[in-house]
Amino acid sequence: MSADAPTIVAPPATYAQRVAFVSEMAGRLHSYGTTAQRLEAAVVALAQRLDLDCEPWSNPTGLILSFSDPTKAIGSSDITRVIRLAPGENDLHKLSIADQITDAVANGTMSIAQGHTALRQLDKDPGRWGKIRTVLSYSLGAAGVAGLWKLPWLDIATAGVIGLLIGVMGMYTDRRPATREANEALAALLAGSVATLVASFIGALNLNTVIIASLVVLLPGMSLTNAVNELASQHWVSGTARFAGAVTTILKLTVGAVIAVTLSGIVGLEPLVRASRPQADWVEWGALLLAAFAFAMLFKANRRDFPWVMAAAVAGYAISKFAGQAWGIPAGIFMSAMLLTAAGNLFGRLAQRPGAIIRLPGIIMLVPGSTSLRGVLTLVQQQDMSAGQTVLMTVLNVVMALVAGLLFGNLLIPARKNL
Repeated sequence: MSADAPTIVAPPATYAQRVAFVSEMAGRLHSYGTTAQRLEAAVVALAQRLDLDCEPWSNPTGLILSFSDPTKAIGSSDITRVIRLAPGENDLHKLSIADQITDAVANGTMSIAQGHTALRQLDKDPGRWGKIRTVLSYSLGAAGVAGLWKLPWLDIATAGVIGLLIGVMGMYTDRRPATREANEALAALLAGSVATLVASFIGALNLNTVIIASLVVLLPGMSLTNAVNELASQHWVSGTARFAGAVTTILKLTVGAVIAVTLSGIVGLEPLVRASRPQADWVEWGALLLAAFAFAMLFKANRRDFPWVMAAAVAGYAISKFAGQAWGIPAGIFMSAMLLTAAGNLFGRLAQRPGAIIRLPGIIMLVPGSTSLRGVLTLVQQQDMSAGQTVLMTVLNVVMALVAGLLFGNLLIPARKNL
């Protein structure tokens, strides 16, 4: 090619193209599990860099985006997009790629058309390995959490097998709307049934604890924490809706587990129940590594991010454990959440990548999902308000400590970007 050949310059993006790109990016950030306050701030920042005025409104099941062109008369260019979305699922790999695309488009190193194309590349089917990885994360996560609680080997194995069965079942229930809505109840019914059969014919189990461990991937602990965090950030509607969704999930899990235990009594099964935590400390720390690996798969982290994700999960658990032994459980959770949030923000500043890669796995071991399910199960099984209230007060203390840690962590090291 001649050195004097003219350079072809792409025409600047139109107003409609910029609006379409911001709308698509907002929908994707929602789908990748971004909370309301972070999503809205990220959308406003992107819109400003593309010379748009945008007023976003986010809730767990949708978005409302109002756009205008600041170079034109007020009211002459207003566009409002209403986007209906399913509740998001955490996907650290896609979140990281979307963040890179956002920066590239905003900096002008990638056109908006190229940005759309790059975003659509994220819609590729995960394939067989992606599905296998999801199923394995259910099984390893359940076994890892059972080991963290120092349950006997039979309990750990039972939780792992149930987690595997739940993962396989989820692949089929997600295909139909009716079964998708009842997924949590069906999973708890499966967990309760298998655990009861094992306790009746093979050996004694810590029955409720095994059921809870096998359902760990479905527990809404992160949703509860995000809900209170959104409420603390004055996102009342989103926080209330997310809290209601978390409570509904707990109720569906409770219903399925209670039905399974009730049916076992009707058919005459007599499961052997025990309360035993016999494992040595090395089992706990080995299980922690297993659980951290499972959560890295569950959050769909990129392979290169596995060490970061696992290190954050281990650090979050270790800080809360040792600080909790010294100053009490709430203080340990607060300390862990604060330090991991600050570490995530520092990672975002230094690596120019989303702090969620550190923050999310760092607090996943602290969220009160298992405690909340245990409280409701105890309340329903024993029909004793005082028994359930004690556990639910523990949930409240954990949530308050977590949210306080998140808030103070952001004060300790402010985030470079909103993700």
